[in-house]
Amino acid sequence: MGPPRVQSESERDPASPDARYAQTFPRLSPDMAARVSAYGTEEWLPKGTFLFQRGDRRIDFFFVLEGCIEILDFGPDGEPNLVVEHSEGQFTGELNLFNDREILVSGRTTTDSRVVRVKHADFRRLVTGEPDIGELIMRAFILRRVGLIQHSQGGVILIGPGHGANTLRLERFLIRNGYPHRLLDTEVDPAAGGFLACFKLTPDQLPVVIAPGRRVFHNPPNALLSDELGITESVDPGHSYDLVVVGAGPGGLAAAVYAASEGLETLVIEALAPGGQAGTSSKIENYLGFPTGISGQALAGRAQVQAQKFGARLLISRAVTGIDCERTPYRLRMEDGRTVMARAVVIATGARYRKLDVPQLERFEGQGIHYAATAMEAQLCTGEEVVVVGGGNSAGQAAVFLSRTVARVHVLVRGRGLAATMSDYLVQRIHSSPRITLHTRTELTALDGDTLLREVTWINRDTGEVSTHRIGNVFVMIGAEPNTEWLQGCLELDNKGFVKTGYDAEGHPLASPYETTRLGIYAVGDVRSGSVKRVASSVGEGSVVVQAIHRYLNPMPVGPAPVEMTVSP
Repeated sequence: MGPPRVQSESERDPASPDARYAQTFPRLSPDMAARVSAYGTEEWLPKGTFLFQRGDRRIDFFFVLEGCIEILDFGPDGEPNLVVEHSEGQFTGELNLFNDREILVSGRTTTDSRVVRVKHADFRRLVTGEPDIGELIMRAFILRRVGLIQHSQGGVILIGPGHGANTLRLERFLIRNGYPHRLLDTEVDPAAGGFLACFKLTPDQLPVVIAPGRRVFHNPPNALLSDELGITESVDPGHSYDLVVVGAGPGGLAAAVYAASEGLETLVIEALAPGGQAGTSSKIENYLGFPTGISGQALAGRAQVQAQKFGARLLISRAVTGIDCERTPYRLRMEDGRTVMARAVVIATGARYRKLDVPQLERFEGQGIHYAATAMEAQLCTGEEVVVVGGGNSAGQAAVFLSRTVARVHVLVRGRGLAATMSDYLVQRIHSSPRITLHTRTELTALDGDTLLREVTWINRDTGEVSTHRIGNVFVMIGAEPNTEWLQGCLELDNKGFVKTGYDAEGHPLASPYETTRLGIYAVGDVRSGSVKRVASSVGEGSVVVQAIHRYLNPMPVGPAPVEMTVSP
């Protein structure tokens, strides 16, 4: 016997599919197999039959009775690479079976095979009708997508300078939408040169995204990339949805989950990716039910799958630019010119961090100035000093997260401390960390650099001391500005632009605290005036508002008062 095999890092990670093979590719019991068969039809398929191919939409679910189905990833060169094989008692599929997006892999039989085909239309019925099987499938599908992402299978290749603003924009879009990809950083990766030569690319054409079929997209806008990769789903402009939720942050996703689970035909429209501002949080530790914490992206990803499980549809990478609220059904206009009709609307567009009033800020946005602190941004500044500007929970989470890999985190706040604006557990960690330095009564005053940020200057307002530092990454997390420009006078806003709810134009209380000054339009989460800017609060508001929507869509008939009757003994 040779020496014991050394486990890879992914195999040692208990959250990795490599360490949870039996859950990623489970084998159903005979009883479960019989129940799955009741939802589909049995078929014999000869060797070499393609059951589905990358780029297909609305594919069927296959359960193997005899034989084998291989799952293939076709790279840019068109050559197939084996992902996994499904044998007797196993099933095909991953997360895109819950939506109408293009699938990422192909599947074909490796021998004559007997399978049960469950039509796409019946698949959701199987998942909801057989809860134990549905739980198995859901867990497997989530782990399979994680595996594709970890091993860069079924995705695209992104080539560009790792610190470049557009490279970061495209990578952030792919990561936050859970789309597998491999980054070739032309600043450090020797393999990048070979790809540039193969595809006859020059540095001035970067960044590029290379998709299967040797398709090359030169610095594509997010919406175009979404369309070309099949992330975007089509909607019928003549169809009126029961509910359209604008924004896929915690509040919007909660509204979608509860609305769809209660039978409302629900569409969610999101400008970038699920999660909203919370989706950029490295770890949320005070959210109920997650004692070890959860990243904002992971929380949003689970909520998105949950909404789709109940039938909600998500239209990603499409910003709503206006709403015709003078007639019903309401018509929402999107940036690509399309319209969507809705009987009821939930506004959950949230808020964004305010920008610093510092010269040259826009020049360095995406190239040293960041508004999120995830693993992607942390990798850019490993071993360096960084600045976090802000005194709220998001700033505290960012500082603690970054302190694990950077040399030092400088936290700059205008106030005299953190206690009034930040949760105590984060305050204590910041004070106790040897890698975090808190600078109170301090403001950033200058930025300098070439193509990238290289130097920052700040001033202490109490002492007047000005200091300049060789720092190339600043994380800005200050205040909140509502994303309400698209409402264009449709609703009443407060003096900061947040949506007023709970009272009509004359100041009379409305039936729901989330109802706006337009009947059938509601606002939840950070975009709502007076809301508590916390993930848990947004989720609560998103779930509770559905009750008011039901009352609006299905009002109780008003009839004569019931007649009191006396029944003789």
